[in-house]
Amino acid sequence: MNEIKEYTEKVFEDIKHIDELGNEYWLARELMPLLEYSKWENFDNVIQKAVISYKNSNNNDSYWLPEVRKPIITGKGKEEFIKDYKLSRYICYLIVQNANPKKKMVALGQTYFAIQTRKMELSEKEYNELTEDEKRFYQRDLTKKGNYSLNIAARNAGVRNFDKFHNSGYKGLYNGETANDIAKRKNLRYREDILDNMGSDELIANLFRISQTEQKLKNENIKLEKDANDTHYEVGKEIRNTIKKLGGTMPEDLPTPEKSLKELERETKSQLTNKNL
Repeated sequence: MNEIKEYTEKVFEDIKHIDELGNEYWLARELMPLLEYSKWENFDNVIQKAVISYKNSNNNDSYWLPEVRKPIITGKGKEEFIKDYKLSRYICYLIVQNANPKKKMVALGQTYFAIQTRKMELSEKEYNELTEDEKRFYQRDLTKKGNYSLNIAARNAGVRNFDKFHNSGYKGLYNGETANDIAKRKNLRYREDILDNMGSDELIANLFRISQTEQKLKNENIKLEKDANDTHYEVGKEIRNTIKKLGGTMPEDLPTPEKSLKELERETKSQLTNKNL
């Protein structure tokens, strides 16, 4: 395990660049052979999928330059420019999540960039100094990214009915409750996001369910939809049992915040608008 870690850190660190502002980035043309892609067209397709995911993720990683031109010398000695991409850490993370998981270096890249992304998260001291609402926003952002990765793993495991898949996890964690049951208990409006209406402790429990299910689907190479659903349920149930053994509060007994994260966002935007008038 340590050998794999050292190997991944070395090969991916070796091609990392730092610009004049101290920002780190990777070049797609240098990343491509490491992930065992021989044709640019195939790797470019993976990059485009990552770009779509990036645009839909609403994350705060703004250091993303879509395209640069790289000079090369042809066999005839003529200089030509080929397309390349300057990639941030998070874009690299999305690329390896969208790449072929059967390739050994793709799997190693997933581990490397996941670890590097986690290193940029708040320290324990910084987190403890946040208000409860700030903790909620922080944990909600992690669950968004976690669910994105889980959905990829679930799709690779044969899942097609994602509502049923996610409800399997909720049932395990919430003693049989589906997402709709949780929404009704919280007195939410139709189609209102239940995760936006959870406190930080409840979000942490769900984030643990999400991350552990993703790892189990990958580690056990699950390929049948029923097995994936059963896995999600069992992981949720096991986390519930752990909370119970530790004397913690069951997820369904945790208080629902007075305001959803969407409401807090609207209030913040309104305050900023009024301030600028």
